[in-house]
Amino acid sequence: MKLDANENPYGPPPGTTPHDYVSCAQIRSAQRIAIAKKIDEFFQTAYRIAPIHRYTDTPTHTPTRKHNLTIFSSFFFRSPIPTEVNEALGSMKFPHIYPDPESRALRKALAEECDVPIENLLVGCGADELIDLLMRVILDPGDVIINTPPTFGMYAFDCAVNAGVVVDVPRGGPEEGFRMDVPGIKAAVAEHKPKLLFLTSPNNPDGSVLPDEDLEELLKLPVLIVLDEAYIEFSGIANSRIKEVETRDNLIVLRTFSKRAALAGMRIGYGAFPTGIIEYLWRAKQPYNVSVAAEVAACAALSNPVYLKDVKDKLVAERDNLFEVLNDCSFLTPYPSAANFILCQVGEGRDALEVKDALASEGICVRHYTKPASISGCVRVSVGRPDQTVLLKAALTKI
Repeated sequence: MKLDANENPYGPPPGTTPHDYVSCAQIRSAQRIAIAKKIDEFFQTAYRIAPIHRYTDTPTHTPTRKHNLTIFSSFFFRSPIPTEVNEALGSMKFPHIYPDPESRALRKALAEECDVPIENLLVGCGADELIDLLMRVILDPGDVIINTPPTFGMYAFDCAVNAGVVVDVPRGGPEEGFRMDVPGIKAAVAEHKPKLLFLTSPNNPDGSVLPDEDLEELLKLPVLIVLDEAYIEFSGIANSRIKEVETRDNLIVLRTFSKRAALAGMRIGYGAFPTGIIEYLWRAKQPYNVSVAAEVAACAALSNPVYLKDVKDKLVAERDNLFEVLNDCSFLTPYPSAANFILCQVGEGRDALEVKDALASEGICVRHYTKPASISGCVRVSVGRPDQTVLLKAALTKI
């Protein structure tokens, strides 16, 4: 059971992805078993999970281990994705033709949903690509970005790749709700003259929300602000600022289909950019960065807002349930979260890596942290379905 990467466990909306891309009816038993073994090898190596397949000729949705909710072979062949989603990809007319380099169909759909002019929207191979693209266009070697750890690691990674300099202004600790140090950021901007300031709301990995008054103060600074809203749909207390990009020349807002639409594997994100910046991004963007399949899937997802809202509501409700389960665990202290994950401090003399490995031995993946200091000794658990929470509770009791 994979609860380490904040993926959406409900699957994308109907008509988004084909659950029978590799159907059991289309593959001989020997081939299916061989693929299942390879999947097992991958997860054992990457996540240190014990083998979880039965390697029989009959596909099954019944776990072979007590706490393994997901049999990866069964999920691979016949995942619980509504058939309507599959139709969009299964009926692609031109997979042999290079994709539209401007992703016009998707950008049009996004413009309607976000109420943002299509001219201000750019789509990427995940929001990660857009982060890197910004760095490549804006930074010269030695230029500075402001980072606010603990936060998403790709900001510092991409800055280093593009020969930039990262200046960290650490957030407050859990006792302060991981709130950003606004005076510290102001001082860093004055001293280092950064090109970019990265903000994330809700923040990964702690799930805290950036207060409106803090953002308003930071928008007054002479720096380009990149507001990452990857988890905004799960917040409930924060409003997206994406429409404000039209009227603010120093605000960029990034979003993704990975979380709310369960399209993490498709790698598709988007952003709203000021007019004066987006023209340069177009010049530097790879021409075919978004695949035909990814654009078709994203458009299909947007066509079913009822499903997207239903899944969001389920995850938010289950987040409350998961918090109670984690709070009842004697060696875990969960922190409030507005995202689809919960960060917990591991206590009672237990080691976070030890807890992670113990859960992995039960077939459950979580993430652990050793740095920065404010989250050292923490584990992060993604919100899953109710049945996954039940299995997690049983595993926590056992270990």
